Amino acid sequence: MAKKTFTYRGKTIEELKGLTVQEFTKLVTSSARRKLKRGFTEEEKILLAKIAKNKNNIETHCRDIVVLPVMVGLTLKIHQGKEFFPVLIQEEMLGHRLGEFALTRRKVAHSSPGVGATKSSSALSVR
Repeated sequence: MAKKTFTYRGKTIEELKGLTVQEFTKLVTSSARRKLKRGFTEEEKILLAKIAKNKNNIETHCRDIVVLPVMVGLTLKIHQGKEFFPVLIQEEMLGHRLGEFALTRRKVAHSSPGVGATKSSSALSVR
C-alpha cells in the first residue's frame, strides 16, 4: 500500500509552505483567521524570526500563536506554567494553537492532610 499524502484543504505541505500568511489565512477556520488577521505580537514576531533561521528546540511562552506551515517538522518547547514541554509540530496541527498541545493541568494526587488541618479531616485519612 502506498503511503497516503497529507493534504490540508486540498493543498499538500509543499504548496502550503509556498503560501504567504495572508493566503494561508484564507484556508484556516474562523477563529484562527481572526487571530492571523490581527497580526502578530512582538513576541510572536521574535518566535517566527527564530523559526526562519531553522533553529530547533526553541523555547516559547507564545501559547496562542496559530501553527503555520513554516513550523512543520520543528520541535518547539512550549511553556506550561512551570517548565517547557517539547512538542514536535506535525502537519495535522496546522490551524491550531500551540497551547493546545502542551496541557497546563495535571491529575490531582491528594496525600495526607497538611499542616493546620482539623482533627476531623486528619481522622478520615487513617481509614
